[in-house]
Amino acid sequence: MSTALIQDAKNATLQLIEAAKLQAGDLLVVGCSSSEILGEKIGTHSAEEIGEQVFCAIQEICINKGIALAAQCCEHLNRALILEEAVAKERGYEIVNAQPFPKAGGSFATAAWKHLERPAAVEHIKAEAGMDIGGTLIGMHLREVAVPVRLSLDHVGSALLLAARTRPKFIGGERAHYVDELK
Repeated sequence: MSTALIQDAKNATLQLIEAAKLQAGDLLVVGCSSSEILGEKIGTHSAEEIGEQVFCAIQEICINKGIALAAQCCEHLNRALILEEAVAKERGYEIVNAQPFPKAGGSFATAAWKHLERPAAVEHIKAEAGMDIGGTLIGMHLREVAVPVRLSLDHVGSALLLAARTRPKFIGGERAHYVDELK
């Protein structure tokens, strides 16, 4: 894998953390198709080395910023998520019994299982922000009000890159006053 792909993954992560105003303890969900990075159809050319290198690049940034990271599995594990067991317990997520492999979970989630201190699988989360590398459909794992974030790059390798942050719901109607920092 080229250092350009690793740098793109790092840059995208840093830009999203800044745009989403993530703070230590917040949760970032990432879905990543190594097949799409290679320019192939999602789910057809799982590449362990690419999944591992992209995961490690993103994980490094998250660790440095104190951001919790969740790796979304592919559809063969019903888009379950791999994250640190302590984060799952702290957030009250129910741990399920599944371990990803490249052809059942995907290379990115497999790398998460390998590199996290105590990995756990959960079915549902509500992350503060997310990154979708290659059309993996992470939206179901974001808090309710997701807002698209435009990054300076729109691809990692050949994979389309989409990002989102979340914000609290606006409630109360026309008489309500809102906090600008939460928009």
